[in-house]
Amino acid sequence: MVNGPNLNLLGTREPQVYGHETLSDLNARLDEVATELNVSIEHFQSNHEGAIVDKIQSVMGKASCILINAGAYTHTSVAIRDALLGTAIPFFEIHISNVHAREEFRHHSYLSDKAIGVIVGFGLDGYEFALRKAARLVNK
Repeated sequence: MVNGPNLNLLGTREPQVYGHETLSDLNARLDEVATELNVSIEHFQSNHEGAIVDKIQSVMGKASCILINAGAYTHTSVAIRDALLGTAIPFFEIHISNVHAREEFRHHSYLSDKAIGVIVGFGLDGYEFALRKAARLVNK
């Protein structure tokens, strides 16, 4: 699970958009779901593009799937796209808010066309949806 810039501020940043749960709350929730599904999950968050690229590359040959909310980097980062493609690890793109109902610059993603699926606008539930689908794919 990779979370990008400002997601460390969940619970305090624009709660009307992103809700009141924190990143720790989200991670605990996903840990519970992973246990239920008998899969392992590793959590990573960074505000730095290069650190996200390094993390994606570091799980090559180890991870079966990546769940990623690249935050603002979704709309700007060819480097993150290239890392995801370079590792050839299937991935799901997640957004807490409905990016298509927000500012125009949020409507374009450098990741969506290569993602297995894109989940937008379901709040933190979107992460659980992606984890459940990833577990089904991995366990086939």
